Amino acid sequence: MYTVPDQTGKTVVVTGANSGTGEEAARRLAAAGAHVVMAVRTLAKGERARDGILARDPRASLEVRRIDLADLASVKEFADGILADGRLDLLVNNAGVMAPPSRMATADGFELQFGSNFLGPFALTVRLLPLLLAAPAPRVVTMSSGTASYGSIAFDDLQWERRRYSANRSYAQSKLADLMFARHLAVLARERGWNLLSAAAHPGFTRTNLQSAGASLGRDRPKRSLLNSLPFLPSQGVEQGAEPLLFAATDPDAAAGAYYGPGGRFDLVGPTAPARIPRQALDDASAARLWMEAERLTGVSLPALADPRGAARPPHTADGLPSGIADPSGIANPGVQA
Repeated sequence: MYTVPDQTGKTVVVTGANSGTGEEAARRLAAAGAHVVMAVRTLAKGERARDGILARDPRASLEVRRIDLADLASVKEFADGILADGRLDLLVNNAGVMAPPSRMATADGFELQFGSNFLGPFALTVRLLPLLLAAPAPRVVTMSSGTASYGSIAFDDLQWERRRYSANRSYAQSKLADLMFARHLAVLARERGWNLLSAAAHPGFTRTNLQSAGASLGRDRPKRSLLNSLPFLPSQGVEQGAEPLLFAATDPDAAAGAYYGPGGRFDLVGPTAPARIPRQALDDASAARLWMEAERLTGVSLPALADPRGAARPPHTADGLPSGIADPSGIANPGVQA
C-alpha cells in the first residue's frame, strides 16, 4: 500500500469524499496529518463518511461542506467559503457522475456528465487558484478515467444537443476534458511562473458506487453500468484504486502535467505507474480551445490572477494557444509512451 508522505499543516479539499476513492483519499490524507475538507453534495452522506473515518482514526482533522458540481451557484458558494478560510494547499477534483441512462442537465443547462465532471471542477479550480497560489507548494489533482482513451471533444456539440445521446461516449468526453484541463493548467503554471503542480490520475477498474449511481439515475431500480457486465475484467478495491490520485497529490516524484494510473493487468489494477496519455489529450491547441470554452460557459476566468513575475496575462493567439508558449509539449510527462 502506498504511504502518503507527511501532510501536517496542510489544508486539503477532496470532492466526492463521501464514498469510493474520494472517501479513501480523504481518510489517508487526514491520517497523514492534513486538515481535510470533505466536499460533498449530500451532507448526511458526508457526515456518515466522516464519522466512519473518525471511528478508525479519532485524531483525523475533517470537516464536511456541501458542494453540487452540477450547479455553478453552489460551486461559487463553496469556493467563497474556502477563500474566506485563507488557506488551501491541495485541491483533489475527484467527484463525478458516470453514464446516466438518458441525457440529463445540470442546474445551468449543461449536459450532466460534461457539466458535473468537467465544467464544475473547472469553475471550482479557477475560483480557488488565488488561494492555492499563496500556498508554499500547491497542487491540483484531477481524476480522469481510462475511458478518456476513446473520448473526443465535440466542440460543435459539447452538450449532446444535436447528436443521439450516448451515455458512455459522453462520459468519455468529460473524462478526456478533465485530462486536457489538468495538462493545460500545468502549461499555464509553467508559463506564468506559478509554483503549482497540476496532474491527473485514473483509478483503473475500481469497485465503487460510481458504476451504479449514475446508471440508476431516473430509474426505479438500481442498474449497473456496461463495465460491470464484463466480469472477466480485473478489478480492485478503493484502497488500491485511490493510490494513483494520492501519488499525484502528494508524492515528491509526481510531475507537472503527468498522468498516473494502475500499472498492472490491462492498466486496470495494480500499483501506481505513469499512464499512457491518449493522443487526443496531447493536442495542446485543442486543450487551449477547451479552456477558453469552459471560461465562456462557466463565466469563470483567470484575468484577476497576478503573474508572480509581474507579467500581464498573455493573450490567446489565433490558434488558441496562449502567446509566449513556445513548446507546450515540453511539460515533464513520464506518462507519454511511444
